[in-house]
This record gives sequence, structure tokens and C-alpha cells, in this order.
Amino acid sequence: MKQTAGHDQLGKFAPEFAHLNDDVLFGEVWDQEAIDTKTKCILTVTALMAQGITDSSLKYHLQNAKNNGVTREEIAAIITHVTMYSGWPKGWAVFNLAKEVWGEDEDTTAATPQGLSKDFPMGEPNTAYAQYFVGNSYLAPLGDPQLGAANVTFEPGCRNNWHIHHKGGQVLICIAGRGWYQEWGKPAQELKPGDVVSIPPEVKHWHGAAKDSWFQHIAMHVPVEGASNEWLEAVTDEDYDKLA
Repeated sequence: MKQTAGHDQLGKFAPEFAHLNDDVLFGEVWDQEAIDTKTKCILTVTALMAQGITDSSLKYHLQNAKNNGVTREEIAAIITHVTMYSGWPKGWAVFNLAKEVWGEDEDTTAATPQGLSKDFPMGEPNTAYAQYFVGNSYLAPLGDPQLGAANVTFEPGCRNNWHIHHKGGQVLICIAGRGWYQEWGKPAQELKPGDVVSIPPEVKHWHGAAKDSWFQHIAMHVPVEGASNEWLEAVTDEDYDKLA
């Protein structure tokens, strides 16, 4: 979430403050990897609300929360919960700002984070396969089920386990964000929109998002009778953290 507001507005007048604001607070501190970006956005909104800050800075962070997947239903529940501890007037003030950001009639399904495709649905949380992923992913089946095509969305840092497609291979068409693909025993390959990966059957591999970016690809399974997936061990944090 690196900002330039400090350097742009106060760089000449207060360069040390600008450095602390942009490079430390919204650089090093914000980029800590112990919690995901969506959680950071929620914590920031609740902290500002608890202090009674309901100006443009809170609206900025509400918008950032929406951009990183917080739904209208979630933000309403968050504000209501914090209101119990911070006071009713603060709740009213924050709800008025939230209505400007999310709108009155917006769908309560997950908002599309910035940088992702507007042409393909993000889909629902990929709970059926969550045990085979590190982090959160979303799945949107595309077209006729017999085609075996789906849009898969990975939050920053999310990746699937090592796995093998038996008998039938898979094709990945990258449509948004930045990610990684790696075959066993080979270096990881960076993926960007427009890249196409053809995965032969019986090849052990994994794919997912970069640490600092959401990532989307369309996954298409080669229709072969008796085809199956074999899910294996997770990609370790040690190996994943080596990737830029």
C-alpha cells in the first residue's frame, strides 16, 4: 500500500514526516506479511472509528477496504460491532461514509479488488478445495461444466499445493494480476496477463499469486476419460518467500 501523499504534499516542508508517513508507516509497517491485506484494512477502519476520525482519511481507508474484498455486508457488521465499544454517534458517522463508498443497492457478494478482471466473475470462496490452498482463493465456473473451465482468483500470497493431473493435462490463461507457476525440479516462472501455461499430464507443479498482488487465471482441464487430480504437500513458506 505504498503511498506518496507525504512526499507529494509535505516533501519540501517536512521531509522527515513525509518519509515516516510514506516509507515507514505505509511502507514497512503496512507491508508486514503476518496478516493479509483485507485484515489490515479492517483493523485500520476500526482503529480510526474508535478514535472518532470520520474525515476523508477514513473514507480513503473504507474505499481501500472495499478494493481489497470487504463486502457491504461485512463492513455493516464491522461498524455495528465497533459501535458497541466506541459509541453510537461514531457509528452513525461511519455508516454515512460507508454508504458513499459501497452505495445503497450494491450487491453484498465479494467486491472485485483493484487490478482484477472486470470481464470475468470473481466467483465464490473456494471452500471445497480450501484444504489444498495456502491463503484464500475464489472460483467461478465458466460455461458448460463439461468444458472444465473456471476463473480462479488468488489473494496476495495465496497458492495451491503441489499437485499432479493424471491422464489429462491443464491449460492456464492468465488474465489479471501477477503470479507464479513452478514445475518440480525447475525454477518458478512469473506469470502476467496474457501468459499461457500448458501443463502436461503427470507433471508435479503448483501455481498462485505473488506476495504483493492478486492474481487470476482461467484454468481449463483437458477432457480425458479417467482424468484425476492428485493433491500433494503445500509449497513451504521458505521456498515461496524466495520468490520476488
